[in-house]
Amino acid sequence: RRFAAVALGRVSALQFQKGALAQNYEISRSDQEWKSRLSLSKYYVMRFGGTEIRGSSPLLEERRAGTFKCRGCDNALFASANKFESGTGWPSFASALSGVEEDPNLLSFLSGIALRCGRCGSHLGHAFSDGRKFKSERAQETGRRYCIDGAALVFYPEDGSSPVRGDGMSSSM
Repeated sequence: RRFAAVALGRVSALQFQKGALAQNYEISRSDQEWKSRLSLSKYYVMRFGGTEIRGSSPLLEERRAGTFKCRGCDNALFASANKFESGTGWPSFASALSGVEEDPNLLSFLSGIALRCGRCGSHLGHAFSDGRKFKSERAQETGRRYCIDGAALVFYPEDGSSPVRGDGMSSSM
C-alpha cells in the first residue's frame, strides 16, 4: 500500500508540474529560483501539488479580519470572512477571490479539483462540493469547501499587524 501511495503521489506530482509549467503566469520563476525561495516542504506543496501534515498550520486558528495571500507571489486568494472551521485539519474557505485558479484536469482521488494561484501557478489545495455538510452559513450558501495547505498562504491582518505565514515562521519570503 505504501508503494502504491508513493507511486500515485509521484504521478500526481508529475501531472501537476507538467500542467503548471504549460501555463504562462504573470510571475514566472525557474525551478532553481523556487527552490532558493522555499523550504523543501513548501516547495513540495506549492510546486509539486503535495500536502502538508494535517493540523500543522497556525492559520487553522486565525480568526482576525484580513486577507490570505499566496506565499509565492503575494496574490490575494481568500478573504477571512469566508474562512470556516471544517474539522479537516486544513484551513477551509467557502469561496475564493479571483486570484484562485481551478485546474479541472487535476482531480484528486477524493474528487476535489486542484487549485493554483492564478499569478504564479503555485498549488494551493483542492476545492470540494461538500460545503453543505458543514455548519458554516457561507459554505451552506456556496456548497463549496476550499481546503487549502497553510504552507501556501500568508495571512495579512486588516488591522495592519504583522503578517502570519501558514507554516508559523516569520513573514519574510
